[in-house]
Amino acid sequence: MGTLYSHSRLSSFENCPKQFEFRYILKVPRETESVEAFVGKRVHEILERLYLFVGRGQIPGVEKVVDRYHKLWEETWDPERVRIVREGTPLAFYRELGERCLRGYYARHYPFDEDETLGIEKRVVFPLDEAGEYRMQGIIDRISRARDGTIEVHDYKTGARVPSQQRLDEDRQLALYQIGLAREYGDDVPYRLVWHFVARNQIRTSTRTPEELAVLREKTIERIDEIRRTTVFPPRKIALCNWCEYKPLCPLYAEAHPGSEAAAETPAEEARRGSVAARDVKRNEQLDLL
Repeated sequence: MGTLYSHSRLSSFENCPKQFEFRYILKVPRETESVEAFVGKRVHEILERLYLFVGRGQIPGVEKVVDRYHKLWEETWDPERVRIVREGTPLAFYRELGERCLRGYYARHYPFDEDETLGIEKRVVFPLDEAGEYRMQGIIDRISRARDGTIEVHDYKTGARVPSQQRLDEDRQLALYQIGLAREYGDDVPYRLVWHFVARNQIRTSTRTPEELAVLREKTIERIDEIRRTTVFPPRKIALCNWCEYKPLCPLYAEAHPGSEAAAETPAEEARRGSVAARDVKRNEQLDLL
């Protein structure tokens, strides 16, 4: 059926073609992750667990939710794998950040009866074209039906930045999810895209017209075509370079890491090493969908 694309796959290509090559073509294993990503995953897992209990008619108290978060942190924390990029920032800051996100979310939505949950961490796979040549996938944090009948697509964000409304109205990720969900719930029901910026305890929403979704389909197909045509993947310096797990391999930073594999290997050797390593590691596909 060909390659399945995702918002994160497209974003990786757009942000840095070299990162895209490392991750999706050479399939170099990701052996580390940033502490920000670690916190985000733990918060997502706890909110998923919370709504599973709510769906069974059991609402745990906020202290139980927070206690489970800290237990999950202890169970999964690995100082050899998780990187703190911001120098001088204590680990306690990040742990407390996750707790603050959960407490704020709980207080805002308790007793969790404002809508009907239809899906939690739901994977969607859908075509962008009638022939099914361009296929997308994604994992939706939560899907719900609001009291007015609107299908809502929820996404949890643990970062500190809250984008402008204009940026959200142009957001690709949740709009693509809406296209996927329309195959299940239909095109004739209203949809609402909902972002929960839990670190700021803020909610933002957006909607899409059929015309806007049609344009999104076309632009996404054009991006996929561009990726398929690409044979050279140059590195690109961006603000997120320090958070990239492939920075030690990146040609742009080889001088800063004179003993690194990127400095020592030729591109051909680098490709062979990455390909061999990838065959030895089972890929967690969900990491590419977040």
